[in-house]
Amino acid sequence: MQSRAAVIFALLGAGLTPAAASAQERQIRVAVTVAATPEQVWPLWTTDQGVRSFFAPGSHIELRVDGAYEIFFDPAAPAGLRGADGMRLLAVEPNRRLAFTWNAPATLPYARAQRTVVTVDFATVGKDSTRVTLRHIGWGTGPEWDEAIRYFEPAWNGFVNPRIESTPWTSRMNREIAPNR
Repeated sequence: MQSRAAVIFALLGAGLTPAAASAQERQIRVAVTVAATPEQVWPLWTTDQGVRSFFAPGSHIELRVDGAYEIFFDPAAPAGLRGADGMRLLAVEPNRRLAFTWNAPATLPYARAQRTVVTVDFATVGKDSTRVTLRHIGWGTGPEWDEAIRYFEPAWNGFVNPRIESTPWTSRMNREIAPNR
């Protein structure tokens, strides 16, 4: 077992302070198994029609690395206040993995000005099932970041995940919720 000093030295050597390391470790993790193939699930997350079917009433998606991944919870609001305005795709591996930047609600201006990262992984389970695992990482430290993570835990777990589960092709689900801090 390493001593505290050795751990701190290793973190500082990697350019991380102990506080930054603990911020990087915080994550929200949501996983669900749906009765559909990755090819059937992928378009839900990667097309405007798919996103609008379960996530939000508006979107702008350019399916390429550094393309737009904007999710509009209030499409009629002014630009910058519609939801996930200005977010970008970081990784696009068809039917396997999607990663994008994400922002906090407008009520949390400091955290909103930063970016966190959401990854969505699609793994085949059996013949016609897919395990969809969402991870939300990149949280800072402090009261506003704490409030942001408290906001997103029920958003991913209580809003997005149930909507994926209720899509017409999901006949069998195994839901797992494991936020880690």
